[in-house]
Amino acid sequence: MVRHARQVAPIEDCGLLAGTEENGVRTVEKVFYLTNVDHSPEHFALDPAEQFAAIKEMRAAGWKLLGNWHSHPASPSRPSEEDKRLAFDSRLSYFILSLNGGEPVLSSFHIEKHTRVSKEDLRIR
Repeated sequence: MVRHARQVAPIEDCGLLAGTEENGVRTVEKVFYLTNVDHSPEHFALDPAEQFAAIKEMRAAGWKLLGNWHSHPASPSRPSEEDKRLAFDSRLSYFILSLNGGEPVLSSFHIEKHTRVSKEDLRIR
């Protein structure tokens, strides 16, 4: 994710997260890299055709949609007001990868009713 996000910076990178969920533990099996059709450094919109293809691939593999992800090329790894407003499904995880400053920071969030934000535990293996 970091390599890809750096390649498209300063535009926000974005995509979907697919995998499994068992006993409340989500395991990301595949990160889908989708085109940001807004081509903006401040917001993103997933390419609809690529979204459809990704969902089709998830279903074929027996995975479920776990969430989406996007980068913040010049801001911290936390949801912006727009991110909260556009969080359409509280069952999903919202990963935000910050490229701001030195080291990249990846965080996962649960966003409920467009206002309540809580950070989720994230372990990378």
